[in-house]
Amino acid sequence: MKRSEFSIDTPDYAGLRVDRYVAEVLGLFSRSQLKSREISIEVNGKEAKWSHHVSVGDRVTVVWEEEERTALTPEPMEIEIIYENEDVVVVNKPQGMVVHPAAGNFSGTLVQGLAYRHLLGDRLSAENPRPGIVHRLDKDTSGVLITAKSPLARQFLANQFAKKHTRKVYLAVVKGMLLPRNGRIDTMICRDSKNRKRFTTSEVEGKSAVTDYQVLRQFEGYAFVALRPLTGRTHQLRVHMSSIKHPILGDPIYSRRDSRFPDASLMLHAHRLAIMLPQKVADSQTAEGLHFEGGETVEFRSPLPERFKSLLRELAKGALGSNA
Repeated sequence: MKRSEFSIDTPDYAGLRVDRYVAEVLGLFSRSQLKSREISIEVNGKEAKWSHHVSVGDRVTVVWEEEERTALTPEPMEIEIIYENEDVVVVNKPQGMVVHPAAGNFSGTLVQGLAYRHLLGDRLSAENPRPGIVHRLDKDTSGVLITAKSPLARQFLANQFAKKHTRKVYLAVVKGMLLPRNGRIDTMICRDSKNRKRFTTSEVEGKSAVTDYQVLRQFEGYAFVALRPLTGRTHQLRVHMSSIKHPILGDPIYSRRDSRFPDASLMLHAHRLAIMLPQKVADSQTAEGLHFEGGETVEFRSPLPERFKSLLRELAKGALGSNA
């Protein structure tokens, strides 16, 4: 039996559901794992429900049965570093790389590559399958991703994602002609009851999801678009574009195989991320003797991958013109 205890020492997390605190701030388990595994929670020494809202000063204890495979095995691999300081590492994740170990993907993940290069920090537990991970990109989505080197840095960054204080821009090639050329998709998203690997939009259940889109260039039968997710739901951009009948080209789950580009992989790329970097401040009240406050907001960019450039060149041969 494993036990980990944490203190709510900042008002930033006051009022947050304890399952979100454990999953999104601490990063111990995903919210789906909290439901599927034998995990219990105590707040101030008493057993609590996952719907319990935490308060400043609360002691949160997570108790779980250790699975056979908890050790994180570092692996050598090529990782493109966009930015690094003593608190964070920003990487350009290639398409096809899984972010952290999970069922069916226990090797070749970004976390294992970072561990091999000692970029996770000594205080991030090797027993945690997602050490330092603040947000996630799907395996077939490429682009900019930020990771933390310490628990304090991770909490600081995770809080911005939880409160939607980050700004993200994705680039995608979608099918069809989008009209209007600028728009907002505002729905709820839930798991598809007919296929547990898919998500779908709904008018009556699920979580709120909002995406802004802008056509950068329209081609015959395809569009090059910028997507700005204002929320962070699983598969959000893929589900939203499919829901308006303009699925992302190469999407194996939400789109049919394309007759013109049958071998296209998922044409979705995390192009820009704007986030506030942590700034250390001395604090005699914390165990670490410091806490993080807001520093400078920085925008990181990942250049357009070659798979996009070559496909856009092919589409440009019959282009209808540029946007708007």
